Amino acid sequence: MCGIVGYVGAQSPNARPLDVVMGGLARLEYRGYDSAGVALVTPGGLATAKKAGKLANLAGELERTPLPPATAAIGHTRWATHGAPTDVNAHPHLSADQQVAVIHNGIIENFAQLRRELTEDGVALRSETDTEVVAHLLGRAYDGDLTAAMRAVARRLRGTFTLLAVHADAPDVVVGTRHDSPLVVGLGDGENFLGSDVAAFIAHTREAMELGQDQVVTLTPDSVHVVDFDGAPVSPRRYTVDWDASAAEKGGFRSFMDKEIHDQPHAVADTLLGRTDTAGHLVLDEIRVDEAVLRRVDKIIVVACGTAAYAGQVAKYAIEHWCRIPVEVELAHEFRYRDPVVDARTLVVAVSQSGETMDTLMAVRHAREQGATVLAIVNTHGSTIPRESDAVLYTHAGPEVAVASTKAFLAQITAAYLLGLYLAQLRGTKYPDEIAEILDDLREIPDKIQAVLDAAGAIREVAVAMKDVPSVLFLGRHVGYPVAMEGALKLKEIAYIHAEGFAAGELKHGPIALIETDQPVFIIVPSPRGRDSLHAKVVSNIQEIRARGARTLVVAEEGDEDVLPFADQVFFVPRTASLLAPLLAVVPLQIFACELASAKGLDVDQPRNLAKSVTVE
Repeated sequence: MCGIVGYVGAQSPNARPLDVVMGGLARLEYRGYDSAGVALVTPGGLATAKKAGKLANLAGELERTPLPPATAAIGHTRWATHGAPTDVNAHPHLSADQQVAVIHNGIIENFAQLRRELTEDGVALRSETDTEVVAHLLGRAYDGDLTAAMRAVARRLRGTFTLLAVHADAPDVVVGTRHDSPLVVGLGDGENFLGSDVAAFIAHTREAMELGQDQVVTLTPDSVHVVDFDGAPVSPRRYTVDWDASAAEKGGFRSFMDKEIHDQPHAVADTLLGRTDTAGHLVLDEIRVDEAVLRRVDKIIVVACGTAAYAGQVAKYAIEHWCRIPVEVELAHEFRYRDPVVDARTLVVAVSQSGETMDTLMAVRHAREQGATVLAIVNTHGSTIPRESDAVLYTHAGPEVAVASTKAFLAQITAAYLLGLYLAQLRGTKYPDEIAEILDDLREIPDKIQAVLDAAGAIREVAVAMKDVPSVLFLGRHVGYPVAMEGALKLKEIAYIHAEGFAAGELKHGPIALIETDQPVFIIVPSPRGRDSLHAKVVSNIQEIRARGARTLVVAEEGDEDVLPFADQVFFVPRTASLLAPLLAVVPLQIFACELASAKGLDVDQPRNLAKSVTVE
């Protein structure tokens, strides 16, 4: 949560530092949009501006009251934790002498103790935030070396934090540090950058550097120096970002969510790209775990939160079927607190779009402490979870800006399928020709997703017509069950209406009591070409709720005539293998949620109270 940007580069004061930071904040606003602020290092000292609300409020303030030219700058867009989203609580925060400015992502857990220490020494704090405490501590620790001050203060902090700081006496320096919260370095020519993720500086450079746990980075226009909290030099890994600034723009779509829904054919195709050798065998280069270890695995636990957890639920069906290994799916924030049964023969699969989800990171650490092998499925290079895992399988969805996940969900499912097939190949539970056939089916999925997108007019019309409904229910069975839950989550996230996803088999065990006249119900119908009895049972569910007055909205395979007599509306998707069907069936539900929320006049990219990356527990 929270977006942070840092820049240093101008040899003489000019407008570029502010322009770079404001541009970076615009690309990071998905991380938090309760307030925003900037601090510039100018010849006259620090110049700051901050406003509650979205970034546009800050931009308006800067137009009314321009800031002077600068040589360095830091900027922040906030998801409120300590203190309400007000002008006073917005970042940056200043030291008592107004010489240090600080921005922060995370939570300082011992801030009450530190705040009490400061107030007892006569320091008057102006805000309700934990961050202001850090500004005052840095001001007191500074003796001409901002890096040394940051190291000293960071060692006193408990919790999760990324901090950036500038000092009025150091016009060409920005200092940052991180503990359990993301921070990456952008490497330029005569200028350097910092950001919560690479979107902060992708318009200016694609060369990046990972900043590790408990490290402090000092940026000047021509140098990047990294040390640990004790002052020992560190040599971080450099990498090149494989997408450019245009991938983080709307590209003519009304919203990022709409664009990212339409990006899904490419997200799936790119995640599949380059995963086989010339003989057709799966080769997952990022999995650098001894094959013997993977052959010994006798249990898989998927840990994830939200949409990623539903991707794990889909993966469970496929991996168990292909590999004959039991798979559990755990909400990451519950995993380590229930004393899970984990040992050296357990493979823990951590799924996270950002690679920074704090609950999932804590689950990864717990699993490794228990001796498990951990494999991460993430979308963001240089993030913490893959660095702390034994292996990583990257999705290649490109930047996902909208808070509600769409293309990352499909890419995560695709990556999990690849993992399942790879394990089946290693363990011999599937013949090579069977694996090849499934891979061929997967390679057809992008074109089939595009076919769903091309036929989206009907679902859009239904969504607009239903913009005032108070509640929508979703039913699914087998792999359709997590699709139903994901469809409900999308509607809750961006349309703010009651929505629930149920297992269709549970209908008569309670949820059918919710059915009344005109209650909209989406039903995800399995293929009649799969398990016939399963298809017939779901069709019976449609009949049961239709008989009680429900409005039935059916997602079914092309050619499924059995659903027609009982459906008020059918949204057909192309035929595919049953286990791969979620990659198609979820798309109409994403479009429905996006269109309904848009029809209500809501901001689908930045829904209230939510942020893209949950970096605090």
